[in-house]
Amino acid sequence: MNQFDIQGQCQPGFNAMEQAFKRSFAEFGERGAALTIFHRGEKVVDLWGGSRDKAETQPWREGTCVNIFSAGKAFVAVCVLRLVQQGVLDLQAPVAKYWPEFAQNGKQEVTVEQVLCHRSGVSAFTQPIADGDIYDWAKITAAVAAAEPWWAPGQDQGYSPMIFGWLAGELARRAAGAATFNQLFQQLVAEPLGIGAWFGVPEDILAVIADVGAVKTAAPADAAGSLMGVMAEDRNGLTAKAFTNPMSIMTGTNSPQWRQGQIPGGNGSSNARALAIFYNALISSDTLLDEQHRPLLWQCISETQQDRTLATPLSFSHGFMLSDNRPECRFGRGARGFGHPGAGGSLGFADPDYDIAFAYTPNGLGQSVLLDRRAIALLDQLYNILEVQ
Repeated sequence: MNQFDIQGQCQPGFNAMEQAFKRSFAEFGERGAALTIFHRGEKVVDLWGGSRDKAETQPWREGTCVNIFSAGKAFVAVCVLRLVQQGVLDLQAPVAKYWPEFAQNGKQEVTVEQVLCHRSGVSAFTQPIADGDIYDWAKITAAVAAAEPWWAPGQDQGYSPMIFGWLAGELARRAAGAATFNQLFQQLVAEPLGIGAWFGVPEDILAVIADVGAVKTAAPADAAGSLMGVMAEDRNGLTAKAFTNPMSIMTGTNSPQWRQGQIPGGNGSSNARALAIFYNALISSDTLLDEQHRPLLWQCISETQQDRTLATPLSFSHGFMLSDNRPECRFGRGARGFGHPGAGGSLGFADPDYDIAFAYTPNGLGQSVLLDRRAIALLDQLYNILEVQ
């Protein structure tokens, strides 16, 4: 068997998922990836294959970790929600109650809930940020505290690609009295589930983490093209600032500094199995959230036909994107589907109505804004299987 062949297993009835996974490589230019799916609490798909390095000399192993980018925002959100459940945080309370410095520049009334659903107005830095500051927690969170909102908090929705992680992370860290956000994440999420996931990977993971790079087959133009157009039209606008201030957000992602930094909005490192275990726990047990708090995951608290940052229709619960009928924003086929994609193609979601937890973690980066064609094809195949069972 070739070292790059697809490995793992599918339970009876789900074998078609292996062929769909292979098509990601044959048709969509995938480099290396893993796919894990739970159905009714049972792991029914667990596959991996391809290469983990840019030179394509090292095979993707069982458990290979990769930068999952914004798919890691789900971990951040659940840290906050667990503190809400514990009575440490109040969703309706001002962030400044827990982080007094955050009250600067008209942000004194921004609530915890507004942060989670991207209505805080703090979606990008207006002031220039030095490239190295994203690796210095004290500097970057001080910049967040001093940031000026782009609109009156609560009055509009604008996805925050990067600031979300530092804002929610520092809020949670302060409220809980933790030394670092990653330490708090380990305590609240990773350790209770027994999963490997980090914001700042340990040395032994650093040596084997997968490189990310562009997929080998270009995708047809989609919403990503319009997003790039928005950025090109106004280099000082919200969208451009959100993704390029500082430029190290775009350029640092394979560096040891990025991988070992704490950038919760974009540098979560994990694998499909861990991400699927996480989503399965959210809908099948009280390990993370109890029955009373679970509806916060799919309860819509913000929706718009034109997200100020992503220039597309988008709905949010408390930290999660919500499903709609568009293929690029469909987290399953149930009415309560919730999840989060990551830049390039990574995806985690849960569909409580179909009892599905799904995770896909590639290292080939596509250009889609939300779900890309690899994830869409995998999702469609999965639900085709479910429809005939």
